Amino acid sequence: MIHVKWDRETLHFPLPPPETKLGKLRTDLAEYTHLPLGSFKLIHAGAVMKDDSVPLTAYKIRENSTIALIGGHSLPSAPTSAPSSRPQPKVKEPPTEQSTITAIRTELDRVRTTLVPDVDALVSALAPSVATTVSSPTFTPTPTSGSAPTQSSSSTAQPPHLPPPHPTPTSDSSKPTASDHTRLSELLLQSLLRLDAMHLAGSDWPEARAERKAAVREVQGVLDRLDGAWSAR
Repeated sequence: MIHVKWDRETLHFPLPPPETKLGKLRTDLAEYTHLPLGSFKLIHAGAVMKDDSVPLTAYKIRENSTIALIGGHSLPSAPTSAPSSRPQPKVKEPPTEQSTITAIRTELDRVRTTLVPDVDALVSALAPSVATTVSSPTFTPTPTSGSAPTQSSSSTAQPPHLPPPHPTPTSDSSKPTASDHTRLSELLLQSLLRLDAMHLAGSDWPEARAERKAAVREVQGVLDRLDGAWSAR
């Protein structure tokens, strides 16, 4: 007997005559299992039995030999292609000068619309309140020589001394915090890094290079203004 392991089953067949070709055994197994002839492989002692024209003795098939039948669940009529529903990866096109300029302007517009207003508000909130002090004129009569100082009833009376006005106290909740400054600084630095990482093809793109240089200068200026106001608070 020879034993054929197929999936979870073990099939038992009489040992074929020594001169039996492998192709005959393969055909018999296909008829017994109702599997397409080319849909499975036969493996014995770790080796795939491929040559159907040689006798079984070439593969050392003897009594109680065990052959593994691998595959055979379906016959692949053609190489399996990727499912049509799976999105194909898009090939990234190399940047051009115009696409780089567009990316630079988009980044700069993002800074102008989302970060600059917050920086302006923080700088304004950090500006010191200048208290305007109103100086009250002091009336000092000029004494007449040889006589005690007198004040005519028709002379202008000295206005009362008024305390200087005090600035309106600012609520602590409206004052910028260190986290506000850190957040804006980090976002501006990230913008500078993105601008710096934009690819420029050497000196062949002078317009893109000028655009990036101007954008870096503008964003750096916003960052300097933010840090300067925070340091001078």
